[in-house]
Amino acid sequence: MSAEPDAPGGDDAPPWPDGIDYVRLDTVDSTMDEAARRPVPDRPTWISATLQTKARGRSGKAWAMETGNFAATRLSAADRPPSELALYSFIAAVALRDTLSVWVPRDRLSLKWPNDVLIDGRKVAGILLESSGSGTAARLAVGIGINVASAPPRDSLPEGALEPVALGEVARTDAPMPLRPDWILWHLSEDFERWRRMWTEHGFDAIRRLWLHGAAGLGGPIRVRLPKETLTGTFETLDDDGCLVLGTPEGPRRIAAGDVFLG
Repeated sequence: MSAEPDAPGGDDAPPWPDGIDYVRLDTVDSTMDEAARRPVPDRPTWISATLQTKARGRSGKAWAMETGNFAATRLSAADRPPSELALYSFIAAVALRDTLSVWVPRDRLSLKWPNDVLIDGRKVAGILLESSGSGTAARLAVGIGINVASAPPRDSLPEGALEPVALGEVARTDAPMPLRPDWILWHLSEDFERWRRMWTEHGFDAIRRLWLHGAAGLGGPIRVRLPKETLTGTFETLDDDGCLVLGTPEGPRRIAAGDVFLG
């Protein structure tokens, strides 16, 4: 395993943003596990890997990581109360939508609650949050995986999972940047910090509105699988705590966590 703490990519890579640190690994079990092994950094630090051998998604689900795909985790001190840290998934989602719009028209991108990004209704990226510690040891890791060069075979996914897509399959040929993980990370690091500052300066409602603009399934029928029940209803909105509001015959239900199936 090797690391370069300066900037991603080769000589033609863009300049790395000020105030953000970076570590590139050739091979790692997962960037989230690597983040968990590291001390809380003084400055936000992105950890990326060319290859992950044990990549994972939300609830411990496996995440396929083939060569040429994107895997990175942003590790930082937890700068919000524990009750607000989950809202970072929406910061990551709107930032990732901005980043991917360099290669895919924005109107083809949508955000699926709570942690997926879609192209034409197919999953291209996932987001994973993990927090731990307290006081000065409190930390937050935001992991992002993107199908860039390839997507997992449809028959390898769980029943009901969205069809996957690789960014390289649908990317525009006249994009202003090369479609490479190092350029994606550079753009994403800039976009993430911009929306984090927006949250700090203007509150979560500004992020909430941005997320809802283009939310997958909004206003339509969805099914939500919870640990002890499955609900069906209408995706009404996202509330101020980041919960999905599901319209049901018995009235609105606030969903803090669950698996959403569209249509």
